[in-house]
Amino acid sequence: MNSLVNLKNTCEDFEVEFEIIPCDENSTSIDSRRIEIQDGLNDIDIRFDEINKLVAELNSEIDRLTNQADGIDYMVAVGSGIIAGLIDIIFVGEFSLEKANEWGDEKANNIVVKMAQKKGYEGEDLYGAVKHLEKEFPIAADKATNAFGGGLQHHLRDFSHHPTIVGLFFSFLTQFTRKAYGTDTAGIFKIVELQEDDFVLIGKNFPEKITFGVVNWIFHLISDMAGSSSSVLQGKVGTGIPGPIVSFLKEISVLPIFKSMNKDGYKEFSVWISKLFNGTLLGQRDENGKLIPLKFDLRTEMGIAHQLKQQAIPVIINECIVRGFYFIRRLCIELKQNQIRSIHDLKNINWKNTLPFKNRTVIRMLTISTGTFTAMDLADAAIHSAIKSGGINPVFLSNMLLRVNFVGVGRFAIAVGTDVGMGIKKGAKQNQRMALYSEMLNLSNAKVFYKQADMWISAETTEKTINDAYNKIEETTIFFIESYEANRKSLENIGSFKDGIDENNETLVDEITEILKWG
Repeated sequence: MNSLVNLKNTCEDFEVEFEIIPCDENSTSIDSRRIEIQDGLNDIDIRFDEINKLVAELNSEIDRLTNQADGIDYMVAVGSGIIAGLIDIIFVGEFSLEKANEWGDEKANNIVVKMAQKKGYEGEDLYGAVKHLEKEFPIAADKATNAFGGGLQHHLRDFSHHPTIVGLFFSFLTQFTRKAYGTDTAGIFKIVELQEDDFVLIGKNFPEKITFGVVNWIFHLISDMAGSSSSVLQGKVGTGIPGPIVSFLKEISVLPIFKSMNKDGYKEFSVWISKLFNGTLLGQRDENGKLIPLKFDLRTEMGIAHQLKQQAIPVIINECIVRGFYFIRRLCIELKQNQIRSIHDLKNINWKNTLPFKNRTVIRMLTISTGTFTAMDLADAAIHSAIKSGGINPVFLSNMLLRVNFVGVGRFAIAVGTDVGMGIKKGAKQNQRMALYSEMLNLSNAKVFYKQADMWISAETTEKTINDAYNKIEETTIFFIESYEANRKSLENIGSFKDGIDENNETLVDEITEILKWG
């Protein structure tokens, strides 16, 4: 055991040396307390390392969520928005449901003919193609046509004629239940029992059920896109089938939340959907007051999707300009900062800093550019609408909406939402970092307390050991004094014993004298 204090004293050529060592009393208790302190300090150090790693990750995330755009970035963003706005004004033009319907009708006819040709049809006319697909791919739900409103309504009311997941589900369900599913005239969910004569289109085993419920369903809907063969033969547009949007609206119309009824006992929401599909809702009257219907079926939705793709062109151009500029500029900054001189030096580039995705700087640039683009688009729409409407009047708003680039408006809304969302996330990350800093401060205080406890344990042990040492020194000093006095008296009494010594041991006095002389 290591000594605490070493003392050495000399008194008249007599040396006394003291070594003070820690007292063993309660040593087990003290050692256990010191082990606890050391364990606590180790735990604090481990937690410090964990917090430092978490803080480093938070700093990186906060940096990503911080807008670091400067004046050049803002100027390029505004310029990109102006360019995209000019492209939209000059090349995209006005949104038209009539044009969408015409384009979708032509596209649907081409799809029907091509699919029929792939399935063995050798002609090129639409009537023959529809006739061929109707013959080759019938479905059981067609047997319930009259129950769902006849030729003009059953494509909307019969869920098996919906080109959606719900439509596929009910087509497949029909194969197992021998029932058709849809809504009645009032918009109430309806189940129709198929007759025994209709079971020829019900699969007898699972592979047949897949064929009738899935394969036939797909190609039958393709033939219905252009209407029935009889309507095509008469040169009519035909009923067609509802698109995904109308199908979804019709499917949710049976839910209990849509229970508002009109005076005739029909669901108001269901009536509105029927008018939308039949064309009476969006149709306009000619100069003679005759209603010209504008159907909102799959063909119209296809045309709308086509027009939205055209509207997306300036939005995509704006996106490419902003993100491309961000990448090129940040790459140049990385090349300059890392002093890239050769291809081999490219490994030193932090490519993460150049990526134009998932950081608030590029999102802020896109917010500004899409905002500029949307402002130009709305201004152009308002000007054209005022000219076309002859000023601000009831038709001004409807004409204005036809020229609004909804894809651009949607992209602006997404950019703003993303920017704001990143700001909220940044605040949350900063709060987390502050909480970790607070924990580090508390851990530092705890570490000080552990150190103080260890110091007091050492002080307590040292004090007790020194007190014990002083007691031993005092006892030893008293013993030394008493021994010295006894020796002195013994030396003084030696003379009285001289005669006896000379008589019994003549050489003893000489020997003692010799010892004292050399001692």
